[in-house]
Amino acid sequence: MTADLIGRLRQVVGPAAVLTDPADLAGYVSDWRAAYAGTAAAVVRPGRTEEVAAVVARCAEAGVAVVPQGGNTGLCGGAVPDRSGRQVVLSLTRMRRVRDLDVANQTITVEAGAVLRSVQEAAAAAGQLFPLSLGAEGSCTIGGNLATNAGGTGVLRYGTMRDLTLGLEVVLPDGRIWNGLRGLRKDNTGYDLKQLFIGSEGTLGVITAAVLKLFPAVRSRATAWVALPNPQAAVELIGVLRELAGDRLTGFEIMSRQSVEFVLRHVTGARDPLGDRQPWYALVELSDTLPAAGLDEVIESALGEAFEKGVVVDGVVAAGPAQAAALWALREGISEAQNHEGPSLKHDVSVPVSRIPAFVARTDRALEEAVPGIRIVTYGHIGDGNLHYNLSKPEGSDDAEFRARAATLARVIYDSAGAFDGSISAEHGLGQAKREIIADYKDGHELELMRGLKRLFDPRGLMNPGKVLPG
Repeated sequence: MTADLIGRLRQVVGPAAVLTDPADLAGYVSDWRAAYAGTAAAVVRPGRTEEVAAVVARCAEAGVAVVPQGGNTGLCGGAVPDRSGRQVVLSLTRMRRVRDLDVANQTITVEAGAVLRSVQEAAAAAGQLFPLSLGAEGSCTIGGNLATNAGGTGVLRYGTMRDLTLGLEVVLPDGRIWNGLRGLRKDNTGYDLKQLFIGSEGTLGVITAAVLKLFPAVRSRATAWVALPNPQAAVELIGVLRELAGDRLTGFEIMSRQSVEFVLRHVTGARDPLGDRQPWYALVELSDTLPAAGLDEVIESALGEAFEKGVVVDGVVAAGPAQAAALWALREGISEAQNHEGPSLKHDVSVPVSRIPAFVARTDRALEEAVPGIRIVTYGHIGDGNLHYNLSKPEGSDDAEFRARAATLARVIYDSAGAFDGSISAEHGLGQAKREIIADYKDGHELELMRGLKRLFDPRGLMNPGKVLPG
């Protein structure tokens, strides 16, 4: 990259918003887990859409690749530059404004750099709910949520970011601005372009703002921790709950005993809600807009019916918000707790809900055959078929030796997911972690259509190259 381009970028956003010192770049050129790292010629931090457009246009003129980045909380390296030192990281974190909040239309228009929690809080202040919720909500940004089509714990009722988005503003790879910020539930005027950018991980353009759906605020909840004999019981329990609670079933998370053991061992203050150890657990949440909806009675009735059928072994209903928070802390602490046990090989897959029991049985068996004594940390949003299939080394074994098996073990999980008509990425995206292996699991015609879209939008391949599509 020439000093001339650096100078032109500084003219656009101001000298303070163009970082080139290695010490200043450090937080932008690797992911939060230090699993992926690169180098960059510069980090540019525009403050408004017109500046993003000007930066992208100048980089395009110079033939320099752009790597869009939000909170940098991803797990697949999708927002990390390569090691060439010639790419520009485009950080959207200065663009945090709430541009509009329309209660009557139940929409909120926010910039891409807005932190998810701040959007939740803005909605709550207006008596509304923005329902996307995930572990990184205090640091991830809306642009990143859109780029990866984030899901989280509320998908069962509210859907993914694809379902929560009505309109987008996007800077195209040549610097043009597409203004699609329409808060319409019905717009039958041709191709739904916004869906091309959602989930594209910044490879087709830079999302700079979005119109998101709001919902009535939740005024009552019921939360339960349930012990289960096996994943089949979890699937059956979902059926019981849906029959009795309908769309008030907001969350249904499953956790293996190994997952819970790590939390109890490493998270301060964690307590086992039940006395006896069981192989599987579910965290169930019902919610309603009514302040006195009788949800405790509904969830107790559902669990009682499931107990009579032999589906539920034991369970407890939270007596109030503090106990509910403690139950959720057990679920949310799994990923961090696993890190204390050595290398954590993370996998994010989905299969049809009905096939989860067979998938888990086959995958666990294959993993045990590959590495006897392997500790399998399985948990996730079973209500929508999404499981996080994380692996820890056998106790007492060597870290490096276990890491060396990562690709082989990933293949075991992905091949199993494919055998059950599943996906190797449910909500984390492909990034650079899965861009090559995806060719073995997607139809060739589908990949060619994706490559065609990339060529149409970004013919020079300057928008987040090396991500999503196989080389």
